[in-house]
Amino acid sequence: MTENAIAERIARQTLARRGPDYASEVRRLLDAGLEVMRKCGTASRPRVTDIVAAAGLSNDAFYRHFASKDALVAAILEDGTERLVGYLDHQLAKETTPEGKVRRWVEGVLSQATDDDVASATLAVLWNAGGVGDGLVSGRPSASAALAGVVREPLAELGSAHPDLDATLVAHAVVGALSDHLWQRSRPTSEEIAHIVEFCVSAAAATAAGRPS
Repeated sequence: MTENAIAERIARQTLARRGPDYASEVRRLLDAGLEVMRKCGTASRPRVTDIVAAAGLSNDAFYRHFASKDALVAAILEDGTERLVGYLDHQLAKETTPEGKVRRWVEGVLSQATDDDVASATLAVLWNAGGVGDGLVSGRPSASAALAGVVREPLAELGSAHPDLDATLVAHAVVGALSDHLWQRSRPTSEEIAHIVEFCVSAAAATAAGRPS
């Protein structure tokens, strides 16, 4: 066994022992970053020192996992998208009809604007990422593709001839509406939600009939 092989084996063992601690550190930094940004809103951008203080960690711990605050913000956006997708999957599982699933999907995405704490936190994180045009509400591939993936099957069940494309277009439309509400600090009405659901269902039906949606 070479010296490098021994060093690599010991390093792997050390990382394996520290893995749970490191995962806990990352979770604390993600949660602290989200909370500090929510409190600052769009008035100021917190410093790394503010975030590590809220997490009860050190700068060394922060830079052990993230190269910069931008990297943390990107991770918070990804974490939020994964949570939203999990929530949407859970909501759609309650429905038996494709129309009901589409309705649950629309309601779930727009729910990010109906809870004041969630809406303010989402807007603040996006603003820290560079503006409300970034991340979830811009329809960036990492976020919109995940959201579109949830609604693809219901659209296919409705007869969509192009479920992948239709799901992508629907995702862009709904996250666009979400973006407007977040920026305007407003909430979607039941009438608006019903109209968006009808739009999504009609789009699938239109492509099924061979008409442009």
